[in-house]
Amino acid sequence: MGLLGPGGRGYGHGYRAPGSGGRVPGRRPVGKVGAVDRPHVDVLPGLKSRDSGLEIGGFPFLTQLADKRMDSVRVTVPDVAADRVSLAKVSATAHDIRLDADGLTSVHGARVPRLDGDVLLSFADLNRELGASQVTFTGDGRDRVRAGGTLPVAGYDLRLRAEATVRRHAERGIATEIGGMRLDIGNLATYRPGTRASDGLHLTPKAAAGLARETRKAKALLSAPAVVRQLGLPEATVREALSDDGKLTGLTGSPRFARQARSLDLIDLALDDPEALRGLGLDPDLLDALSRLTRPVLADRLSLAFELPEPKLGDLRLRDVRVEKDGVRVRLTGSGLTVGN
Repeated sequence: MGLLGPGGRGYGHGYRAPGSGGRVPGRRPVGKVGAVDRPHVDVLPGLKSRDSGLEIGGFPFLTQLADKRMDSVRVTVPDVAADRVSLAKVSATAHDIRLDADGLTSVHGARVPRLDGDVLLSFADLNRELGASQVTFTGDGRDRVRAGGTLPVAGYDLRLRAEATVRRHAERGIATEIGGMRLDIGNLATYRPGTRASDGLHLTPKAAAGLARETRKAKALLSAPAVVRQLGLPEATVREALSDDGKLTGLTGSPRFARQARSLDLIDLALDDPEALRGLGLDPDLLDALSRLTRPVLADRLSLAFELPEPKLGDLRLRDVRVEKDGVRVRLTGSGLTVGN
């Protein structure tokens, strides 16, 4: 039930069970209090780990056990699986525990009137589990997390930037709202998933202005009828520019043309003329992959959401979500819980 060490050994006042850093100097295990060998600690209902640490408070220990009560038990459960991520550590203290026991030799379970502690979702674990060592998560204020790094898409490593607002969801869960998502294809174009006019795949200001100097790319773009229509250019003007480099430079070098070029959604244009965009240096396979990387799909890949298991009896809740240097920490409270049989 989580009050026994390996081999059924009990622990005296201040003693730390294996997995919590070893024995505290000057303390020793006392009397055999059970015969059940359990390699995990489950003082927190539903959360189990082979490396859990257990620390029993109050004195004397045997007197508490004989009275079928314990003042407090502090348990630390590392590496708890929670949906798509692992919680680096769940630490909690159970107070005023009432034991279901037959003397000192058999402890069947316990009732926990009150429990408090906290949950840590570490950035180091997020970087490993969600980022695959290519995306890193860092704190940015009390309730925001920034994600940055590279994301492989269709064989290309695109530069990723996004931010997540972290909040409590229902009683036992954490939800994240992902915003500011963008993928940069070098200095050529930026992809923002969504349905607004500013979303989609657009040339960067540097790339749009550079069309005046890169004749080959400018001609590739203006050779696509769909581009000419979206830019609203007279066909006669375009024909002259395509046959005269001087007029081409005059057309593409104007600030107005640069603004219009940045407004083009290149994914839509790829449906009409993929070869024209290949002339800009954009691989049609990459554009096809980006078209499927919708806002929900990308947000799901960056989500930090998790939910604690619901106890069979009692109440377990999360409170006070805050972003710290090492990760997202959430206060844990519980009442009326039961442990064991």
